[in-house]
Amino acid sequence: MEFIHRLLKKRLERTLRRGKSVLILGPRQTGKTTLIKQYKADLEITLLISKVRRQYEADPDKLIREVKTLNQTNHRIPLVIIDEIQKVPVLMDGIQYLIDERLGQFILTGSSARKLRHNKNINLLPGRLIPLHLDPFSLQEIKIIPPIENFLLYGSLPAIFLETNLSIKDEELDSYVDLYLEDEVRAEALVRDIGAFENFLKLASIESGNLINFDKISQDIGVARTTIVAYYQILEDCLIAERIEPYIKSKTRKKLIKSPKYLFFDLGLRRFAAEEQTSLPQKYLGNLFEQFIGLELIRWARLQDSKINVHFWKDPSGPEVDWVLSHGDKLLPIEVKWTNTPSFRDAKHLELFLNEYPKANKGYVICQTSNNQLLSKKIEAISWKDLIKKINDW
Repeated sequence: MEFIHRLLKKRLERTLRRGKSVLILGPRQTGKTTLIKQYKADLEITLLISKVRRQYEADPDKLIREVKTLNQTNHRIPLVIIDEIQKVPVLMDGIQYLIDERLGQFILTGSSARKLRHNKNINLLPGRLIPLHLDPFSLQEIKIIPPIENFLLYGSLPAIFLETNLSIKDEELDSYVDLYLEDEVRAEALVRDIGAFENFLKLASIESGNLINFDKISQDIGVARTTIVAYYQILEDCLIAERIEPYIKSKTRKKLIKSPKYLFFDLGLRRFAAEEQTSLPQKYLGNLFEQFIGLELIRWARLQDSKINVHFWKDPSGPEVDWVLSHGDKLLPIEVKWTNTPSFRDAKHLELFLNEYPKANKGYVICQTSNNQLLSKKIEAISWKDLIKKINDW
């Protein structure tokens, strides 16, 4: 099986060399365990193993005793790896103590931020515990890029991306949806009515990438609006959905859309949650293409050293820009079009945005063109395969 180097490893190693501990968050099967196995730890704890989990649940201070022993035996600060830390969140108390006393350095992984976020002690660790996020494969990590339809229909979860048999890809994605419902929702008793949540999951996957109307979804499913809001929060906490906030700063437009959008973290998972087949109309593929670019921008932004946000921009009267990168006062508007023959008409909303925000000095139309082309003085139509190269130069 092909090995794909994960770009997060560079940031992880740089953080560890500074003597810091890290918390690697990421959805199931994004490769967290594979990544941490590349490090030789003095103590490795896998909390997915029920016997191990029960030991630390019954005696959380066991971790402190073990690390202190390693300190005295090795005469140095040990490296401790704990996989799926959210399974026993009470361990965070001991980890905080061990970090503060310089008794241990930690690599923690988790596939759900929910339990950790609800445990107030996690808020005491900024500066001690550096959060990192591992996504599915991104364009930056893939040397041989397959046709765009592969990404739109099957996503890029590592094991599924590397699988060449399409029927096995489908089986894996199907089981992933079931696994999520079983492990992350039912097992943690996050919702009382699992049937309503399953209906919500299907509708939310269909609505992925669209403006969210909580009231309409509430009516469609037959549960309270507050319940729908809570369901979306579960998707966020379990790292299944990305919440995208609109860019609303404007001196001239007073009615910019303020509702968020949600993107499922993987388009293959989204398709199976929506119960869709692989034969989708071209118009629908255009919507998925827009989501794909949004996900790539999010993954790219997470790997940068400085804080970069991903937004969208929309005026209720019509003008909209699919994605906007913001870094301080710097802005980069991006329009996504499912075409291989881009024209200036595809850039009209970008022109409007650039006129309204002078600090945005260029924009891109992302499409399927074989050759990049200048549509206007500040707007270039580029192939989706060149996306990362272009924004790296931003």
